[in-house]
Amino acid sequence: MDTLTQAALGAAVGGAVLGRRLGRKAVLLGAALGTLPDLDALIDYGDAVANVTRHRGFSHSLFLLTGLATLLAVLARRLAVSRDISLGRWWSFFALCLLTHPLLDALTTYGTQLWWPLDVRPTAWPVVFIIDPLVTLALLVGVGTALATGNGQRGPRWGLALTGLYLLLAVGAKAWVEQRLEPVLAAEGLEHAPRLVQPTPFNILLWRATLIDGDRHHEALIGLFDGDVPPALETYTRGAELAPAALATRHGARLAWFAGPFLRYEVQAHDGEPTLVATDLRLGFPGFFPFRFTLATRADERWQPVASSEQLPAPRRADREALSRLAGRLIGSEPRLCTSHFVAPEWRLSIPEGC
Repeated sequence: MDTLTQAALGAAVGGAVLGRRLGRKAVLLGAALGTLPDLDALIDYGDAVANVTRHRGFSHSLFLLTGLATLLAVLARRLAVSRDISLGRWWSFFALCLLTHPLLDALTTYGTQLWWPLDVRPTAWPVVFIIDPLVTLALLVGVGTALATGNGQRGPRWGLALTGLYLLLAVGAKAWVEQRLEPVLAAEGLEHAPRLVQPTPFNILLWRATLIDGDRHHEALIGLFDGDVPPALETYTRGAELAPAALATRHGARLAWFAGPFLRYEVQAHDGEPTLVATDLRLGFPGFFPFRFTLATRADERWQPVASSEQLPAPRRADREALSRLAGRLIGSEPRLCTSHFVAPEWRLSIPEGC
């Protein structure tokens, strides 16, 4: 999630645990702890792919953060002026403020390396978009109440309760969307295809499903207000014939570890040379994918891996208009809106009637 939300979450957790004893101090210290794991974003690994795939890495590890919480609890118990706070209470404060950060991150599509340093792929259970105003607002109201009144516990607890309720609603919405999607996938023989179901930007009412099927990938928008209209699959080419060349590069292999099969490959002119480019299909929205990386250049009929990958600028197609149309699709006022309305024609393979 974004930094503001993580700070608000840490502040709310801090107030809920020690607000009765420390008042506003618990809220402010919790906010600082809540943002601490994201300081890894300041590290430059010297390469675009490395910077993206190593974010939410060691600093989001449940192992490392639990150890850090234990160390801070011991120090606080020995050095803090408030001698009546037990070691267990201090540990709960530090552990919850730190660990809720990566756990909330894991509820988004980007993925979080919860089990670092184990060599496992990032964990992602996407039920909320990376920025969701309702999550942030509920936490900020609770934290603001604590700071204004000096009662560091009641407001944060209410904020956490409302946030938890919203996340439960998101889980329920996703389950309903997946149930609506199943008959469509069964009819197309895609029941076992790798799939990703996630909310569209800033809400949990309109969801996007992405499926990988060899050289093709399918997209569908499913809204909670769609009524009895079944989801429609839109099909695009994925450039899978370029996958072997991409995966033979160090950067391509790293992206495959990070994103799994949800990658698209294409050849673009970059700096005057044919360049192999990989796009992460999970992050962003069709037509507005921000994570596009150079992997190799064509020379002497062979692909030569680039020494350092670059992140290419995302194509921009009237972002405000796109968000406005998505909002219309969300509430049902523009029911025929499809992902293909935003995707370049050369990538389209099959668009259902009505799109």
